[in-house]
Amino acid sequence: MLKPITLGSHTLETPVALAPMAGVTDRPFRQLCRRWGAGHVVSEMVASDVRLWSSRKSATRLDYTGEPEPRTVQIVGYDPQMMAEAARACLDLGAQIIDINMGCPAKKVCNRLAGSALMQDEALVARILAAVVGAVNVPVTLKTRTGWNPDNRNGVQIARIAEDCGIQMLVMHGRTRADKYMGEAEYETIAKVKQAVSIPVLANGDIDTPEKAENVLVRTGCDGIMIGRGAHGRPWIFRDIIHFLRTRELLPAPAPGETALIIQGHLEDLYAFYGDLQGLRFARKHFGWYVESFPEGAAISRRFNSLESPALQLAFVRDCFGHLIEGEVRAA
Repeated sequence: MLKPITLGSHTLETPVALAPMAGVTDRPFRQLCRRWGAGHVVSEMVASDVRLWSSRKSATRLDYTGEPEPRTVQIVGYDPQMMAEAARACLDLGAQIIDINMGCPAKKVCNRLAGSALMQDEALVARILAAVVGAVNVPVTLKTRTGWNPDNRNGVQIARIAEDCGIQMLVMHGRTRADKYMGEAEYETIAKVKQAVSIPVLANGDIDTPEKAENVLVRTGCDGIMIGRGAHGRPWIFRDIIHFLRTRELLPAPAPGETALIIQGHLEDLYAFYGDLQGLRFARKHFGWYVESFPEGAAISRRFNSLESPALQLAFVRDCFGHLIEGEVRAA
């Protein structure tokens, strides 16, 4: 069901991808998801105004040290020349694929007529895509939505424009800009996009189980899938989906002992990447996702969030999973 996708000199052997998510898909999480089978990962979006890149936030988002190839960086903006300049600057920092954000529904992005707001202006979309493709000698991809609102689903038109401008792969989120992340994703428009263009298309939106991944691939005919919120607290979802698509066998979730080691390793990577103070804050977010399915997940998260040092957070993880690990041993 899954076939490799070629982008320039790079081959995505397994097109099950991690979506770019601001404040989530930093270098530690991208590398973690790669280890669990993600065949393609995309950085958090960076603003097209390179004058803003001196900030701490931009510095971390533009840090690709030690990442496997291909390194894909997402840029967001509304001005064709600024977007072209940003793409060239990303190449200088080590990017090997440029992804353009036309899918973000956040108000602060759309108020600047960037992200998914661009779908209202197809002529501007064409100018931006042509400018970026013409500015770099690496593959350029596009992530977008099915339309501006339910009455204006112009995803097919945007996809055709993208192909004409030289975009090499599309990712379609199954909601309009107006939908944000509410309701259920719809895949009919994604299927129409896939039929309308010859370039690879990945489906995105509400894919959170192996069975759902298979269903979306069948319904849309897409070349692969991209997973966003479904990977929160479950980086092993990529392994599970790939295994299921190949064998139709569902894998069990990692045992408590393994889960504890995954979380500890993730938190240690966050401290190393951000420093202790900022690392603590990111650790709270991710730990909350890891335990949100627990019967007392909310209470566990509150206790974890009160801890003020990496040592205390790591000790809490060991204690939190200790009784589960003991249960494993007794059961064995």
